[in-house]
Formats: sequence, structure tokens, C-alpha cells
Amino acid sequence: MLNLLAILLGGALGAGARYGLGRLLAQTAWPIPASTLLSNALAGLIIGFVLGLEPAGHSLNERTKLFLTTGLMGGLSTFSAFSWETLGLLQDGKVAWAAGNMALNLVLSLGLCAVGMGVARAMYNSQ
Repeated sequence: MLNLLAILLGGALGAGARYGLGRLLAQTAWPIPASTLLSNALAGLIIGFVLGLEPAGHSLNERTKLFLTTGLMGGLSTFSAFSWETLGLLQDGKVAWAAGNMALNLVLSLGLCAVGMGVARAMYNSQ
């Protein structure tokens, strides 16, 4: 039951952070949705760091890991919003922008996830 509460709390905080990013970046002149891109990229970085701790020999307890990964990063990452916004770009005939949006979300999210894992390993393997 406590694991579920940790996930729910993390999810609420992650969704609130995503909303805040959306409000903060609402006025950007980017032709792609910047807040979704940033949310996905940050979630990739943070989940990579958290999950990179274990191979580095510094695992978090299960409840903390669930709070951060399933909850907080699940609430922050926005794959459904990314899908909807990319479909909107395609429907508006902005095929190149839709392709760029897909590429940026994929490359940044995966790349920053790898960076997060690398940072966790470097921090804890050097001690």
C-alpha cells in the first residue's frame, strides 16, 4: 500500500511539474511544443540517473525508486501529449516539423537517459 502511495504522490508532483513547464514555456516561438520536449528530455535524464545508480552499486530502496521512476518521471514524461501534438503537426501539413519533433524527442530522451546513467556510474564508481 505504501508503494502505491509513493507512486501516486510522485505522479501528482510530476504532473504538476509538467503543467508548470507548460505554463513557463507557453510563449516560446518554437514551431514544436517545447514544454513536451523538455519534459521528455528531463524525464529521460532523471530516470537514467536513478536507474544508473544500481549498476554503480548505490541502489535506492524500492519505494524511493517507485516514487522517482513510475511516479515522478511517469507524471513528468508526456508521451501521450507528444503523440497528440505530433499528430496535430501532421494534420496541419507540417510534416518536416513533425519529423523534427519526433527526432528531437527520441534523440534527447534516449541520449539524456544514457547521460543520466553515465553520471550516476561516474559519481559512484570514482569513490
